[in-house]
Amino acid sequence: MSLLMTIIGIASILCWVLVIVSFWLPIMNPNHEKLSPYECGFDPVGSARLPFSVRFFLVAILFLLFDLEIALLLPLPWGHQLVTPTSTFTWTAAVLLLLTFGLIYEWLQGGLEWAE
Repeated sequence: MSLLMTIIGIASILCWVLVIVSFWLPIMNPNHEKLSPYECGFDPVGSARLPFSVRFFLVAILFLLFDLEIALLLPLPWGHQLVTPTSTFTWTAAVLLLLTFGLIYEWLQGGLEWAE
């Protein structure tokens, strides 16, 4: 029981020391740039009705789609431990094939061109 109390004591003292040091260390130099919200390069005090490029949103959606693909493929190396690993790899190949065809379609339609 003494070891547990020692660990809890050391952890709580360390937490309090870090909290106190975090109030002393930072140098507060607020200026206009630091206090203004980041609005993707647009002036936050101007009109909110500025036109946005549709291509920007298209590229952002494509990035999210292919980023999600990577997240779906992360558990694939452990697929061989399943009861039916061939069905796992078949579904993975189907998803990759579908995304590849979608990428080729977007490329041929010119959706990946940033500037005309």
